[in-house]
Amino acid sequence: MIRLAALVKNFAGVSRPAIDHLDLSVAAGEVCVLIGPSGCGKTTTMRMINRLIEPDAGTIELGGRDVTHMDPVELRRGIGYVIQQVGLFPHMTIAVNVATVPRLLGWNDARIARRIDELLDLVGLEPAAFRDRYPRELSGGQRQRVGVARALAADPPVLLMDEPFGAIDPINRGRLQDEFLKIQRQLQKTVVFVTHDIDEAIKVGDRIALLRDGRLVQHATPAEMLARPADGFVEDFVGADRALKRLSLIACAALARPGRVDGAPEVSPDLTARDGLALMLGSGARALNLAGGGVVRLDDFVSRNG
Repeated sequence: MIRLAALVKNFAGVSRPAIDHLDLSVAAGEVCVLIGPSGCGKTTTMRMINRLIEPDAGTIELGGRDVTHMDPVELRRGIGYVIQQVGLFPHMTIAVNVATVPRLLGWNDARIARRIDELLDLVGLEPAAFRDRYPRELSGGQRQRVGVARALAADPPVLLMDEPFGAIDPINRGRLQDEFLKIQRQLQKTVVFVTHDIDEAIKVGDRIALLRDGRLVQHATPAEMLARPADGFVEDFVGADRALKRLSLIACAALARPGRVDGAPEVSPDLTARDGLALMLGSGARALNLAGGGVVRLDDFVSRNG
């Protein structure tokens, strides 16, 4: 769906390229997370995809079309874009904000009204309670949900998300990540997601592209990157606790064995192994019973993570 080839970007007054002959492909329906230290080029790369920043060399293909030969306004109307600051129009209702792109595309009022309600429901906001409210009346997390709804309004095949949950408190950030993953399972958009948080990258990404000084260091699934870092830089970036991070990629159900332990806490089989281990260590339990059957013992975590 997205292919970047030999992409180069230079900025005046900077000695090295911001993006240095970058090659990267993102498959249809995949969430590719761009991550790396400050100044590595992740946001610059994203903004070149919808031509908010123009490349100096190389090609950017979207669905087989070179975006540098497309009208930039037409291009952006076909790409959903979510930013950390949300960017809602403060003087417009939530409904009008969500309807921005469909109105530009000439949709009729009935179709727009149906789409507004459909999307507010999709992001967990009751349409009757929220469509006529203004951004100032919403919490940060609610505004971010509206931002996602607006990006999806015209049903674009590609979604760009630039640190979309970075300004949200940790509890609501986790909930928004879960909501995003739920929506993505349903819609299967092609997503480029920028973050500085390796835990977020591991949680939401199908593949992670780690950049350094405008170059791609490793492009792999979260499991591959944690198990086989390409070099010392990747190993340091993912952290010394990468063995624990690997547990966040599997559910307790994957470690379960038949049986039940009397008095052990009961948890959902979908609970991540990392959260399950934290619960056991915090409570002093030696096992977890899974709702619906099965048990996970402390030594199961050790054997799985080697």
